[in-house]
Amino acid sequence: MRNVTLRQLRILSAVTKTGSMAGAARQLHVTPPAITVQMQQLEETAGLPLIERLGEGTTPTGAGEVLLRAAHRIEALLTECDQEIGQLKGIKGGRVSAGVVSTAKYFAPKALAAFKQQHPGVDLRLSVHNRQETIAALRDLALDLAVMGRPPENLDLESISLGDHPHIIIAAGNHPLAGRKVSIAGLANETFFIREPGSGTRMLMESLFQKAGFTPNIGMEIGSNETIKQAVIAGLGIAFISAHTVAVELADGRLTELKVEGLPVMRKWYVVRLREKAVMPAADAMWKFLATEGHTFLPQPHPVAG
Repeated sequence: MRNVTLRQLRILSAVTKTGSMAGAARQLHVTPPAITVQMQQLEETAGLPLIERLGEGTTPTGAGEVLLRAAHRIEALLTECDQEIGQLKGIKGGRVSAGVVSTAKYFAPKALAAFKQQHPGVDLRLSVHNRQETIAALRDLALDLAVMGRPPENLDLESISLGDHPHIIIAAGNHPLAGRKVSIAGLANETFFIREPGSGTRMLMESLFQKAGFTPNIGMEIGSNETIKQAVIAGLGIAFISAHTVAVELADGRLTELKVEGLPVMRKWYVVRLREKAVMPAADAMWKFLATEGHTFLPQPHPVAG
């Protein structure tokens, strides 16, 4: 693979991102035949197909995924190189790529905005994904740091706790169980809305219910906290969710926190970074800012009614 060029890797990334040769050509401002030729040469070098058609688009093969991971790491290393050289030239600013798990999007962007106000010259890139996707981006060196719950054990990470992260069960404001104490088993007749596999909230809920020997009645699997909140507000069911995602709705009475024995489940918020990734000045400044100020942006707890 020593003959693979950076241009070919970028073309592979563009093809998989846009889903077509034509889309990659538009993105890279070259002709479709040029894309086709480079892809053919790359596949000849690899000795395996790198993409395959899926419906009207394309998807990477197993070999393509391997090359894409390498491409992401190379791009990350080139970015670090650019920043290091920039610092040697006396350029102030730099770039920070920050990842936020979807549950943290209710407070983390405010913290990052406050950092940006203090450091207006920094080019801040924010990505919001579920837990598994955020961990993958850290592993591939695509992120300088990330805000998430429990740090994964299979990565060599440096982490700092930002503060408590309570998880509760919510219902519509006028739910019959509002204000009443109930056990987890007492929720057997309720319909639950749950997050998608890979979500940290989903993993925590499954662990809680497994320990309690409780099998919830699942109404629907939903990949969005906002959609879950609206379904619960409409009275279609209840949900186990981060209290920080529903602070506003609890305060105005559209949602209520059910008084369930053993809840809230208290976890922690963390800011994490991969030890092997080079620490640039801008990213280190954000790390220190979140370590000292991050806790001030956490939503304040709302007392359970009753």
